[in-house]
Amino acid sequence: MAKPAGRLGKGLAALLDEMGSAPLSAATSTVAIDLIDPNPRQPRQDFDDTKLDELAQSIRERGILQPLLLRPAASGRYEIVAGERRWRAAQRAGLHDVPAIVRAFDDAATFEAAIIENVQRADLNPLEEADAYNRLAAEFGHTQETIARLTGKARSHIANLLRLLDLPRNAQAAVRAGEISLGIAKLALSAPDPDLFVREAVAKGFSVRQAEAWLAAARRRAQAAKARAREDDPDVAALEAALSDALGLHVAIRQGAGFGELVIRYATLDQLDALVAKLQG
Repeated sequence: MAKPAGRLGKGLAALLDEMGSAPLSAATSTVAIDLIDPNPRQPRQDFDDTKLDELAQSIRERGILQPLLLRPAASGRYEIVAGERRWRAAQRAGLHDVPAIVRAFDDAATFEAAIIENVQRADLNPLEEADAYNRLAAEFGHTQETIARLTGKARSHIANLLRLLDLPRNAQAAVRAGEISLGIAKLALSAPDPDLFVREAVAKGFSVRQAEAWLAAARRRAQAAKARAREDDPDVAALEAALSDALGLHVAIRQGAGFGELVIRYATLDQLDALVAKLQG
């Protein structure tokens, strides 16, 4: 969906202003809470019960300080564009109606506004945020540069989060549940076995530094295992035998990551002298 360049990255207030709305204070109305439905495209997937209870208690004491953003739906109902946490908490607090701003957003603008609110409030976990950016790209054709301007985030931040979608399902579940930090999730992308790495990180409560150390050790073990596998190669063993027969000495071929060694073992100086003579032809 094409949009004016000046609209991007300014947040909900600017987005509303550029759609021609009145100032927020003048645009607020009251809407019955039972006429409001959640947005099925909401980027947030998990709502913490404890935090909702805390917000409900705050609403009981002080009311809803920021109105919900709604759009008209069928049969006189409304769909939430931004503010689902407030709506859920208001229900827990026993409210019958809530302050709201009603605007005729299309699907793209609705999803953008929901992302802006959640991202700017840091309300999404990294996988929810990555899912939202991926949907903006897949469903609305946004580039990473456009998403960065829209949300006010760095393009590198967008790119790094999108890479989390390449993690195995179990690793993604740990990120969604908040069991590992974003830093450790990024390290998992380069782990030889991401699922094993994440299980270790969760079980042992790794810091990022501890996770880096574990990952470095895992890489060394993986390289050593590859080297051993190469040493067990029957072609290598056959070549070792042929060279040993030709030289009359024990020969070993060792292959590492990006290098190799030919080891010829001798027991006496006479054997060394004979070897040198053969090599010099």
